[in-house]
Amino acid sequence: MIKRMSKLDEFCMPEVFVIDTETTGLDGAPKDKVVDIAICRVTLGGDSVDTVYSSIVGHDTSKWNNELRHAWIFENTDLTAEMVRNAPPEADVVRDVSRILSGKNVTSFNYSFDFDKFLYRQPWSLRDIIVPFKCVMIASKDVCRLPGMYEDYKYPRLDQAYSMIVKGDPAGIAGKQAHRALSDAVMASYILLELYRTGHY
Repeated sequence: MIKRMSKLDEFCMPEVFVIDTETTGLDGAPKDKVVDIAICRVTLGGDSVDTVYSSIVGHDTSKWNNELRHAWIFENTDLTAEMVRNAPPEADVVRDVSRILSGKNVTSFNYSFDFDKFLYRQPWSLRDIIVPFKCVMIASKDVCRLPGMYEDYKYPRLDQAYSMIVKGDPAGIAGKQAHRALSDAVMASYILLELYRTGHY
């Protein structure tokens, strides 16, 4: 169950950790791989967004098929398969992330994607060690109010939510989303701060 913030949470648990992943595809593990991951710490009730962790996730790309080697992330960002091949081994990154997030309040912009498709699965297995908090994308939906096909509003993209909810450009993206884990985690963190400030989270 995804935990929602309350006044008691505000007093007892002022920090939420926002995670973002970049992956080789949308199908999830084990077919697709996490290749970039970042964590920010948000102090609720303040204006603090701190980078806690950021790493490319190393894999033996020589064993990958053509689809993985030419994934969208490598064709549309500055991340390359060579960078993944030379990055810290996946097992080391998994250990670091598990240590940082153990017992912490954790969310992301698209929780069901990041966690249900990847971070709750092997080798990450974060389900039993974190305290899940409400998805930032879901919380953004009723604020952005983007027309959907039916009566309800549709979920905004990260860049849409950031431009519609956050004042100015505290994440420093200058209107262009980099689609890297750290920049996206920072954007999501500032959205969370503003949602909390306005009573929507």
